[in-house]
Amino acid sequence: MRPRPPVNGRGLLSGTGVIIAVLAGTVAALLVPLWSYAHRPAPKVNLLTAHTVAAPYGPLSELDRGFVTQLRLAGLWELPAGQQAERKGTTDAVRTAGQRLVQGHTALDQRVRAVAGTLGLPLPNEPGARQKQWLAGLDAAHGADYDRRFATTLRTACGRLLPLIAEVRASTQNALVRGLADDAEPTVLGHIEALEATGLVDFAALARDLAASGGPTAPGSSPGDPSATAVPGVGPGEVVPLGPSGAPTAPPEAPTVPSGPSSGTSASPAARSGSPSDPSGSPTYPLPPAASGPPPGTAENGTSPTGDTRSGM
Repeated sequence: MRPRPPVNGRGLLSGTGVIIAVLAGTVAALLVPLWSYAHRPAPKVNLLTAHTVAAPYGPLSELDRGFVTQLRLAGLWELPAGQQAERKGTTDAVRTAGQRLVQGHTALDQRVRAVAGTLGLPLPNEPGARQKQWLAGLDAAHGADYDRRFATTLRTACGRLLPLIAEVRASTQNALVRGLADDAEPTVLGHIEALEATGLVDFAALARDLAASGGPTAPGSSPGDPSATAVPGVGPGEVVPLGPSGAPTAPPEAPTVPSGPSSGTSASPAARSGSPSDPSGSPTYPLPPAASGPPPGTAENGTSPTGDTRSGM
């Protein structure tokens, strides 16, 4: 039997034609959304939030301000603790660790005060309540007990500060704060290595302290407290006012403790002898008071006149 001749116009309605039409529609349905998304304008991101202010060298976040405060607090108690270890340590390793703390925080505090002065940030002039307790405990200890207490207490504090440095280094938009984090990281890590080299660090106590605190946050005072880290007289989103010299126009707060020999006044007898001068029995070893601007001879970008502060490790 002869096959039926094809009818004109039926090719488009055949099975092959239907399949081709369905595939073409599917491809179009997939490509159109992708094309429209690629040409969609990117949303504008507002980098100045309620806790971030415009400042020289980039926006300054609440975390940035807290970080500068925490570095100052660390120096206010770890430097005198290092001086004490140089005197009271019974082993060379403990005395060496104390020397590393003194050298590191002497250089780092100079950087902290220079950065804070340029950005108009207030700085504390005495340790926090918990840090005073640590100093009092070290002052009361002697002999081998002092060595163990010194190594574990300072290792705990440095271990809490190191993650904060890393977080700020990864997130800050401010060039001065970023440079300060670059200087602080090797300094604090060098302190940790020197303390662990004593062989006296109680790592079980470190783990318990970390578990009890709920995370590796910096000791002393809370970096999230806006009242402790806010720029005086500057609201969210406002620019920090600076004078022609780069210093803030608002006068800084007066220091609450006597300044060291570098400021022209001598420390109190209690501070020179290392004996407690308050009811809690904690000794006072004041660092130079917070400056309203960079120290004399310091470049405006916050670098110290002596160059790289990593030599203080």
